[in-house]
Amino acid sequence: MREDTFIRDLGDGLVLRRARREDAEAVAKLNSEVFCNRETREPSEFMAAWTMDMLTRPHPTITPDDYTVVERTEDGALVSSMVLISQTWSYDGVPFGVGQPEVVVTRPEYRRKGLVRAQFEVAHRRSTEKGEMVQAITGIPFFYRQFGYEMTMDLGGSRSGAAADVPKLKEGQEERFAFRPATETDVPFLAEVYANAQRRSLVSCVRNEAIWRLDLLGRSDKGMRPEVRIIESTAGDPVGYITHNSRVRRGNLELWGLELRPGVSWLAVMPAVLRYIKRTGEMIAAVDEKETFHSYTLSLGRDHPAYQAVRASLPAEGSPYAWYLRVSDLPRFLLHIGPVLERRLAESIAVGHTGELKLSFYRGGLRMVFAEGKLEAVEPWQPMPEDEGNAGFSGLTFLHLVFGHHTTEELRQVYPDTSPWGDEANVLLKALFPKKASLVWPLA
Repeated sequence: MREDTFIRDLGDGLVLRRARREDAEAVAKLNSEVFCNRETREPSEFMAAWTMDMLTRPHPTITPDDYTVVERTEDGALVSSMVLISQTWSYDGVPFGVGQPEVVVTRPEYRRKGLVRAQFEVAHRRSTEKGEMVQAITGIPFFYRQFGYEMTMDLGGSRSGAAADVPKLKEGQEERFAFRPATETDVPFLAEVYANAQRRSLVSCVRNEAIWRLDLLGRSDKGMRPEVRIIESTAGDPVGYITHNSRVRRGNLELWGLELRPGVSWLAVMPAVLRYIKRTGEMIAAVDEKETFHSYTLSLGRDHPAYQAVRASLPAEGSPYAWYLRVSDLPRFLLHIGPVLERRLAESIAVGHTGELKLSFYRGGLRMVFAEGKLEAVEPWQPMPEDEGNAGFSGLTFLHLVFGHHTTEELRQVYPDTSPWGDEANVLLKALFPKKASLVWPLA
């Protein structure tokens, strides 16, 4: 056992350590076997390729030190693993660091032994050391709540249609837009169009040019590499981009990225996009004897301009799931997004407000101090029988408000002990934390 990667002895012949590049094939084997095909039990080629990419290829944020593994000392076999993927997100224009735990796996015979908990402790500590204010994970229902996470922001959301729903070109009409594979020279355009579009989303992932290059050039075909296409006008000018899967799954081709540059009509472009998806789905299925193409899905969140432009061609709605979010130092995070909160306050009927807002979480709480519309302080605060504060939020429900997931009225329908107490708190909370949808395309 190399001392430079050792973290701690877990007992029962198991040790927790950081991964090394030479672990790549063993970690890939573990991940592909645990995330195998449920019907055939065949290892997942996708998981193996994605793991190899993260551990062997250059990456903007991941090093082997971001991987933890649990090793069986008797033979060196790996029985559990996970990775922390660091990235930058934006809260209404204010960037903040995020650590995303991913590919959390344990062989069935080693579950319920605290191996995942031990690795989350390491991941949380490493994320904090990197200065990341939030940890975020997608995953199975309920499980990650035990590590301080709350399901508090939209994950996904879609509209779908059948091949027969795609609008046809009229007789004699020619297609006004073409689609070509994106190249490295398109990276500045992709980054610019993406960044402009993220203004619609409360929370988004910052995707700079390095990340776009990773997607175009740094991922293997069987891994996480997206199919990125540039949409061009008949004059050859780029007007937008789309990203979609490289395979048809269960007869469906999924598109999960679609944006246009400002000034381009969604009404003009969207019929051509659907016709492209139909052609591409049919071409992919034609070379895969196991698949046929019959439907398409636009996974673009709860709402998107594309949905409005071709509503009749997208009759089926898919509701969002939810991101698990963890904010270990909430006062620090609220101060960090203070410029957003101050702007919202200035645009409300509480403009120039001076006073304090005490929020009770029943076992603790926090106090926000405003002076002439400026957020002067956010600090821990303990509610007492003689001072219960200005509003109550049970558990981690306040995070739903912070991340625009629900209003106080919506929360109160489910959590009767969650409510502002009085007009002033009601006005302030509505002004500071309005409901607004998020669509996050993470670095993972």
